[in-house]
Amino acid sequence: MRPRKTENQNLPPHMYRRTRQRKYGKVWVAYYYRDAQGKDIPLGSDLDQARIKWAQLEAKEKPLDLLTMKGIFDRYIRDIIPKKAPRTQKDNLAEIKRLRELFDDAPIDSITPSSIAGYRDARTAKVRANREIATLSHVFNMAREWGITTKENPCQGVRKNREKPRDYYANDVVWAAVYSKAPQELKDAMDLAYLTGQRPADVLMMRKDDVEGGFLMVQQNKTGKRLRIHVTTNGELNSLGLLLSNIAKRNSGLVSSYLIVSRTGRRMTASMLRKRWNEARDSAKLKAASDGETLLTHRITEFQFRDIRPKAASEIKDIGEASLLLGHTKGDITERVYRRLGATANPSK
Repeated sequence: MRPRKTENQNLPPHMYRRTRQRKYGKVWVAYYYRDAQGKDIPLGSDLDQARIKWAQLEAKEKPLDLLTMKGIFDRYIRDIIPKKAPRTQKDNLAEIKRLRELFDDAPIDSITPSSIAGYRDARTAKVRANREIATLSHVFNMAREWGITTKENPCQGVRKNREKPRDYYANDVVWAAVYSKAPQELKDAMDLAYLTGQRPADVLMMRKDDVEGGFLMVQQNKTGKRLRIHVTTNGELNSLGLLLSNIAKRNSGLVSSYLIVSRTGRRMTASMLRKRWNEARDSAKLKAASDGETLLTHRITEFQFRDIRPKAASEIKDIGEASLLLGHTKGDITERVYRRLGATANPSK
């Protein structure tokens, strides 16, 4: 028998790989199964799915590495996670690292709702456990799509740990205390986050060429949702328009196109923002402590940059307007998670 080509030696018997150089240099790859009559049966371009089809044609069990969660996690990391947003990728990798400790060697069809519930109950970080189970659920759904299992997703119907939404509200006193200690680039970031109601990552990505036709154009990184926020009202610059105008004047001599930049003109990164925020907050906390303001010191300590978005949502009277600015499709999310001020009421007399 003629020996197999080197490129096929790592494949199961009777499976062959074909490659073809396409235009612009991309290499086309496909796998085939050669039956007893010498006929080639297409197995597709994905090696894992080709191996499953090969096992079916050979009437053999699926490859062992595709039956345990280890191989499925590996494929999910390789094929699915790179398509997600950078922050989601980081979170998913951390979640899968934790899931591997229990499930890596488990056959996929051996995992039951009770084993998922046991994992949930054993985790001391209850909120993180919810996120990890959500990621595991998506891994199972992808395994079903890949043909690795036909079993129902065992995560479905498993009760999640109860979560209490963060309810911290930064009032004007706390805001002023931190704002007074902030360098100009942090003040700009705080003002931009408050007036637009956007997440910190989206604020840092805003550019001067996003201002177009009387609007600040925003595309949210987390949801992909597009927004147009007015920078004028009745033909005059509104508070956001004035802020953008002042930022443009301060940045006029800088090369960077980003709105939030350091004094030297470098685009502000998340770590740079965090460093400046921590320094300003610590300075404000020391000032409050030296003035004997114990309660204010505690409130400043709890203040996080991410609390600016719910502050904006809380201070817009109309819930519909708040939902629109934050980019929520459902007002109940704005009401339940982001509105951190109570209802307005009149006294009894």
